[in-house]
Parts: sequence; C-alpha cells; structure tokens
Amino acid sequence: MTVRAHADAVLALLAAAPGNLRVLDGAVPKETAPPYVLLYFGDEDPELPDSRPLEGSSERFVLRVWVHSVGGNASAARALGERVRAALLDVAPSIAGRVCWPIRREEGSPPQRDESTGTLVMDRVDIYRLESVPA
Repeated sequence: MTVRAHADAVLALLAAAPGNLRVLDGAVPKETAPPYVLLYFGDEDPELPDSRPLEGSSERFVLRVWVHSVGGNASAARALGERVRAALLDVAPSIAGRVCWPIRREEGSPPQRDESTGTLVMDRVDIYRLESVPA
C-alpha cells in the first residue's frame, strides 16, 4: 500500500499540472509518439540510526521516481522536463496516514538521442525523491 500510495501521489501531482501532460506509468504503448513523460518507481526502507524507532520497526519510507521526459527534439525534452520539475519540486504531497517531506530532485541528465525506432526522440532523465514517515 505504501508504494502505491506514494506513486499515486506523484501521478496526481503530474495529472494536475497545467497543460495536460501525457504521463505513462512504466510502459509506452506501441505507436505512442512524443511528447510524453514515462515514470518508473523504486522504493526503499532506509535503516538510518537517527530515525530508527526503539522497537526496531521501519518507519521512514523513500520513493524514487525516474522521470523520462521524451520529446521530438532536445528543446522539447528539456521543456517537458521543466514542466515536470514545476509540478513536483518542493511539493509535499498529502498521503493518508503519512507525513511527507517536500519532493527533491536528486539528479538529472541532458537529453539523449534515440533513433533506434527510425525516428529521432530525445530522452531527458531526472530522478526525484519522496520521503515520508507515519503520521
């Protein structure tokens, strides 16, 4: 439930972004043309000594979001990445039963060329982090 709730919070933020972003969760249907945003989610339960409760249970949860901003050229991929950044960066989403920190961007890369399908697409990848603890 925790992974899905956190992923849903990120998806909701992007769905609410101005300009009707096309957001795909983990797969690109055949014949899908840019622009679109493709997301992959990964979770962890860090064992940080300063945040571990005395009973030893894991409370802190971290969700990383790999965001592929895919456009028909480098400029389009950068512009799409900036729209994602505006929708996610520094936002503390609301998740039932959790207290969330503001979303942070951990790293990013410039758009990369991909002509493997015979058509040029440019893919910019950014990694965002969402952390929470029980309310």
